[in-house]
Amino acid sequence: MAWITMAWRETLRIFMCYKNSSTSKDMDLRELQQLVARGEGMRLEFKRKAADPVKIMREVVAFANSEGGDLLIGVSDDGSIPGLKYPEEEAFVLDQAIQKYCRPMVQYTKQIIPLNRKKSVLRYHIKSNPVKPVFLLYNLKKQRGKAYIRLADKSIQSSREVREILKARSRDIATLLQYGQLEQFILRYLSQNEQVNVETFMKLANISYLQASDTLVKLTLSDVLELHPGDLTDYYTLKEPDPMVSA
Repeated sequence: MAWITMAWRETLRIFMCYKNSSTSKDMDLRELQQLVARGEGMRLEFKRKAADPVKIMREVVAFANSEGGDLLIGVSDDGSIPGLKYPEEEAFVLDQAIQKYCRPMVQYTKQIIPLNRKKSVLRYHIKSNPVKPVFLLYNLKKQRGKAYIRLADKSIQSSREVREILKARSRDIATLLQYGQLEQFILRYLSQNEQVNVETFMKLANISYLQASDTLVKLTLSDVLELHPGDLTDYYTLKEPDPMVSA
């Protein structure tokens, strides 16, 4: 009976993945060429082929944790479009990887765009996930993984602070901010300095990593600070007032 339940859950999960993402507009060859001409960026990634599907899942997860985006298989980094001879096989491998390694499930659509009678490009349109963060599982048995986000044209591993902010915002968790000593300390510091990171805050205030991290997360969720994710480290600045609001 247990295996029937597990099989049903897997079938339902796959069905919902496609059901929830069936509204993406198909793209023709001219639109594909225009998209490729823009070059890789925040919402666009090229892959020559799906030779390492697990590695490609970094891009899938990063798009899901960010604003969404298009993953084009059969396009080289330089923008040339050699295409794929067997796009269905590449799609099968990627579908299996998404279903196996991405948690929670990722919403996406896929499309085969013909280049000619022999070659095609495979387009995966990844939606911004309603439930964040999405993880790429590296330990399937223990269901442990890493979260990635998009930074310009790269997919980078997210920090604890980014994960906490993604979680709170996607679940609409209210943040009650009390201006205690740590909050006042960091605001005084930022009134005289352009930016701060967790490590600097820890040393200056002589506090633990978790104290520094939680304080910066709360101030960010309260729209007091702005988080700037980085490849090596994140940093925070005082959030600029919205000119539309002040007007």
